[in-house]
Amino acid sequence: MSDRDLWSYREIAAHIGVRPDTVRSYRKSGQLPPPDLTRAGRPYWHADTVRRWVAGRPRNRGR
Repeated sequence: MSDRDLWSYREIAAHIGVRPDTVRSYRKSGQLPPPDLTRAGRPYWHADTVRRWVAGRPRNRGR
């Protein structure tokens, strides 16, 4: 898989271990970076964009 591959909510969710609806809520609350591309009204992110976002996220505490 290339860093320039496009990921939907589903791929992002699988990468971070949550449900796609959770990723949608991250976007609505401004926690997810803006999409790199929108096709037919659907947002997509490059894999490297997602990986940078994940690397910069605060870690969950108490788990």
